[in-house]
Amino acid sequence: MSFRTLFVAAAVACLPTASIAAPTSPTAAEPKKAEAPKPAPASLVGKAAPDFALKDLDGKEVKLSSFKGKIVVLEWFNPGCPYVKKSHTVGSLIDTAKKHTDKGGVWLAINSNAAGKQGHEPAMNAEAAKTWTLTHPILRDIDGTVGKAYGATNTPHMFVIDKKGVVAYAGAIDNSPDAEKKSAEGGTLINYVDAAVEAISGGKAVKTSQTKAYGCGVKYGS
Repeated sequence: MSFRTLFVAAAVACLPTASIAAPTSPTAAEPKKAEAPKPAPASLVGKAAPDFALKDLDGKEVKLSSFKGKIVVLEWFNPGCPYVKKSHTVGSLIDTAKKHTDKGGVWLAINSNAAGKQGHEPAMNAEAAKTWTLTHPILRDIDGTVGKAYGATNTPHMFVIDKKGVVAYAGAIDNSPDAEKKSAEGGTLINYVDAAVEAISGGKAVKTSQTKAYGCGVKYGS
């Protein structure tokens, strides 16, 4: 037997048994397990609200941290989205912002739609504010940084921040995903933002702190 033959035989003998086992027959292989679903992004509920400074339609900077000590509602906004239109004309967002700001709360609409995407143009936002009698700021998150920090996925997507700056509610405006208050789940309409603000104002825990937002997808640039 040659030296080369002896060397190869010795090397093979040192390999783990599993490395030289005969291939498993396809018919005998175990069924492939389904991949586990990817976890949803971590919720901000119960955590400090990410601070931001954005400019409104007039170019004035608005900083979230300047409202500490007040209840703040954030509404992800797109005047071209059918769900936003219905929410502000026949649904749960009619006069909701005014009701809360009249009581000393803060309401900020945030538009994270990128340039060239639906609802981005300032003139369209200004026209919507006029048509729907909105007196609160509409802030421009052009690069989507703030929207992504909050995990905003839809318009409208709502966030309620308590007086300590902690996110107390995140999700839909209500439980009627037609945005017209006609298809309330369970038959009873629940305005989750109203309920959250009322609970915080009364020093109580928010009963429903998170729901799935409905509406158009936020038109991020990337």
